[in-house]
Amino acid sequence: MQLVFPMLEHKEQALSHRQEHFDNGETKIPGSAAFDEATNYETWLKQKENEQSNTRVLSFIFFAVISNKIVGMVHVRDIKNDFIGNLAGHIGYSVAPSQRRKGYATKMLSLALEKCKEMGIKKALVNCAKDNIISAKVIIKNGGVYENEISSHKFNNGEIYKRYWIDIK
Repeated sequence: MQLVFPMLEHKEQALSHRQEHFDNGETKIPGSAAFDEATNYETWLKQKENEQSNTRVLSFIFFAVISNKIVGMVHVRDIKNDFIGNLAGHIGYSVAPSQRRKGYATKMLSLALEKCKEMGIKKALVNCAKDNIISAKVIIKNGGVYENEISSHKFNNGEIYKRYWIDIK
């Protein structure tokens, strides 16, 4: 598995990846950097390129790819504002419904932690919905230490999230 920056040549596969989530009843795709809300791939791609040079939030989006197939998405962020610091955390990720239960999320998070290290982040905040037991296990497998739960009507309509910290070695 490798993490690659989205590019124009990924368009059809990326749109198919997103549609798989939608067909599975998932309207929000964690770690997709708002790809679930994009109306145009090219515009979304340009926005993500611009965010990489933003001084408020240093943000990188990656496709997780195995044998040239997108199996998931990972969003790595440096914390510079309340949304990131309180709710989103340093890393968000998702795996395509057809690719779940294969260990891909664990590997994606591990690779994302390497990206955090490259960014100079020493300790990463990774959150998951309280009822997302599988994601909590993935975070713990990668060294996540539970801190607390958080809920915010400002950011997520009051959904409860578990917060974990991972020391980056």
